[in-house]
Amino acid sequence: MLNLSHKKLMVYTTALEITQEIYLLTNELPDKERFGLSSQLRRAAVSVCSNLAEGAGRISKTEKKRFFEISRSSLVEIDTQIEICLKAGYLESVQLGKLEKLMNSTFAMLSKLISNLS
Repeated sequence: MLNLSHKKLMVYTTALEITQEIYLLTNELPDKERFGLSSQLRRAAVSVCSNLAEGAGRISKTEKKRFFEISRSSLVEIDTQIEICLKAGYLESVQLGKLEKLMNSTFAMLSKLISNLS
């Protein structure tokens, strides 16, 4: 494993926690959603972490900002997909306490990173 600076960022740590929570939650979804919502949620969660890491590794502010924006957009995608799961009755809001806190915190941290690069 590479010893890179993004791994020391709190936002990266919370993004990894989100991914872990998403993997746990998607295990609760029906089998018929394995290639639908489960797959989408997992890819979006991985995208939050991956784009954050890639942005941190870029030199130019413009590139950093763009990858951080993509990371934040993937977080919004997760939020939408969770809402769909709730509406479909696949999940209950009581299951989402930790995830909700992590997502709000990560969204705020990403927004601050983006605004600092403007």
